[in-house]
Amino acid sequence: MKATDSTKPYRLHYAWVVLTVGTLVVFGALGLARFGYTMLLPPMQTGLGLDNTQAGGLATANLVGYLALSVAGGALAVRYGPRLVITVGLALAGVGMLLTGLAGSFATAMAWRALTGIGSGASNVPVMGLLAAWFVQRRRGLAAGIAVTGSSLGLMVVGPLVPHMLTNYGQNGWRICWFLFAGATFGLAALSLAVLRNRPSALGLRPLGSTGDNETGISKAGELYWGSVYRSGVVWHVGLIYVAFGFSYIIYMTFFTKYLITEGAYTQESAGRLFMLMGWLSLLCGLIWGWVSDIIGRKGALVIVYLIHTVAFGLFALWPSPPGFTISAVLFGLSAWSIPAIMAATCGDLLGPRLAPAGLGFVTLFLGIGQAAGPSAAGAVADATGSLSPAMLLAAGVALLGAVGALLLRHTELAQGGGQGS
Repeated sequence: MKATDSTKPYRLHYAWVVLTVGTLVVFGALGLARFGYTMLLPPMQTGLGLDNTQAGGLATANLVGYLALSVAGGALAVRYGPRLVITVGLALAGVGMLLTGLAGSFATAMAWRALTGIGSGASNVPVMGLLAAWFVQRRRGLAAGIAVTGSSLGLMVVGPLVPHMLTNYGQNGWRICWFLFAGATFGLAALSLAVLRNRPSALGLRPLGSTGDNETGISKAGELYWGSVYRSGVVWHVGLIYVAFGFSYIIYMTFFTKYLITEGAYTQESAGRLFMLMGWLSLLCGLIWGWVSDIIGRKGALVIVYLIHTVAFGLFALWPSPPGFTISAVLFGLSAWSIPAIMAATCGDLLGPRLAPAGLGFVTLFLGIGQAAGPSAAGAVADATGSLSPAMLLAAGVALLGAVGALLLRHTELAQGGGQGS
């Protein structure tokens, strides 16, 4: 049997191995490095003496670091290969988490959260772009949807783990958690270096689902048309829509536990259980919505998900009771990571497999701007009003703007992303 014959039904395509490791990369880069902070925020605030604005500032520092590498990470992946960039990125994230656990002041914690964000951006963006090389267009939404469930795994792990560690280690529990997260991320860096491959041809394979036809996109004849990425009107439009997701969801995620404890009378344990429930529910959301976007088109899927987020964030503010919190968590969980999955698939559709990492890095710049602005703005609003409810309403309003922006996409712009023969 020829090495390039990857269509045999009894032979596992290596793309599934890449996707499995890629999902674990997302688990480390986002599930631990970013969303671990959500559960650790209350004890960190106490231990470091932070107000809400400073707590939001730590999240912003992490996201500014992510933003700094969102474009560079994709571009570096094109130049040096995703495998190397992902490995180095995870190692940096691990160092940042380790040092966060040693932080003794707001300033040092901010510096190490920024370093963690740099590592997250250098690993998460290239791994999502890598999938475009391993899966053909009609399967990219599904593949990206599976990969983003790494964030769900993070929620499922940190939800029960953090309260347990805080109970056993008291005021130093949050530091021990960062040490554990760092160790896991170092292990994932080693796994990525050992297992990931930059392209199917390195193993004598074609992308999963390939029939031998050339994929379409802005990248043509093996040349890298960088200007096509940054001058494309639809890429800019997609990026601007992505801002709304970054700004709105990060407010919800950053202050989720804090809001439940301070204004919902939840304990750390009960908040952790709801956080874990959200993680379980979100486990298949990227897969489901990525598949939906393959069927109905990227535009329609984006509009629906943004509307779901609008309702979820609004309920958190307007129905501050266990039923309202639970329904909100369920709605967000069922759609949490779907927008990044759809965006990753969209970049693959528009730009082709070689430029997909650079394109995804470019639109992630917009995501990063929204993410960097959200926590600080929400923290300032909470300190000014004495409540996190207005901040949650702000998140709901921005999510609604995202739905409007997606609705304004011209159908022909994303025709490749839907059921247009893909």
